[in-house]
Amino acid sequence: MRILFLSHYFPPEGNAPAARTYAHCRRWAAAGHDVTVITCAPNHPRGVVYFGYRNRPGHVEQMDGVRVVRVLTWLAPNSGWTRVASWFSYLVAATLSGLLQHRPDVVVATSPQPLCAWAGVLVSRWHRCPLVLEIRDLWPESVAAVGALRSRAALRLVGAISERPCRAAAHIVTVGEGYRQGLVARGVDRANIDIVMNGVDRELFRPRAADPAFAARLGVAARFVVAYCGTIGLAHGLEVVLRAGAVLRARRRRDIVFLLAGDGARLDALRAAAAATKLDNVVFTGGLPRRHVPAILACSDVCLVHLRASEAFTSVMPSKIFEGAAMGLPVVLGVRGFAQRFVEAAGCGVCIAPEDADALAESVLRLADDPGLRRRLGLAGRKCAARFDRDLLAARYLEIIEQVVGQETARGRRIGLNGEDSG
Repeated sequence: MRILFLSHYFPPEGNAPAARTYAHCRRWAAAGHDVTVITCAPNHPRGVVYFGYRNRPGHVEQMDGVRVVRVLTWLAPNSGWTRVASWFSYLVAATLSGLLQHRPDVVVATSPQPLCAWAGVLVSRWHRCPLVLEIRDLWPESVAAVGALRSRAALRLVGAISERPCRAAAHIVTVGEGYRQGLVARGVDRANIDIVMNGVDRELFRPRAADPAFAARLGVAARFVVAYCGTIGLAHGLEVVLRAGAVLRARRRRDIVFLLAGDGARLDALRAAAAATKLDNVVFTGGLPRRHVPAILACSDVCLVHLRASEAFTSVMPSKIFEGAAMGLPVVLGVRGFAQRFVEAAGCGVCIAPEDADALAESVLRLADDPGLRRRLGLAGRKCAARFDRDLLAARYLEIIEQVVGQETARGRRIGLNGEDSG
């Protein structure tokens, strides 16, 4: 089967959509399928091309059996209105590149940004093949939640832009039940939606001894480490970490440190705020290659997962939960809704109200002072993570794609025999 996958983000970028797309595509390629990904030069989140790459049209590389086509786009940081220009440039460039590819059996498009879905619609119609649309965010709710867009007219426009591809797709794959409910509320047929949750590569994320030299380089050696690994963006509300750090400093718990590992739109402001208050129990690494995340978690005692206190995020299932759990770390979760119910049911962490600094500080103190609790939560997390192994999820996703292609092929045969659609 020939699979054409459209994704604005792809490794060496280390954000969640890039990691998920790569994890699935390389497994499909290993299973014998012809997989091509159309993406852009790696530049997330700063809008600066990574070392060793150039922003140019038609660059092709092979990555673990996956053919990767990188198109020329307008580069912009992951904040502000300039990123909309980047989205439009990807829509144009990815569509043109997609039209020139060998005819695929299926087009898959993932929508952390909504115009990637439109590229999928156009390319699939040109090649007369089915579109499988992956929904990772509900728009316009996600931009409204972080205050990036306040105009009601603009929000309605974004909503209309986002909904049309859902109706054009042969099938939709989403990452959690909350997203499926949101799509059904918009009128999408529930039978046309499947869930393939975020998961974890347990070959990479598994319990391991900390590297003392690496911990020293991070600045967290011989301390109790609460690690956040991922994008430091508008949605993540990590100002709460600075407030919790101040609480712990006032309680004279210098043995505890927060480690914020990643880059994003809020990194510089958070760094400046920590420096201004001389907060020495919050450490920033800046942007690091994703391959370092397992080593960072190995140096840690707790995995922090947090989003702003917004109704829009009650549908979210962050992949960080699975990574921390697979490493045997207890999770401190500041996300309401489905993620909270998941962690509580799995028994793999402590849930707090988002943006509540006192609750964050208290949960960290409780875990730091109770090794038995950490051990119980960590063992439950490893058991939970085994059910969400990337191998299992990639195989399930592939089954869905094969079913869609099979149904489209059968439909084409009916039309060919009868001269009209008999379905």
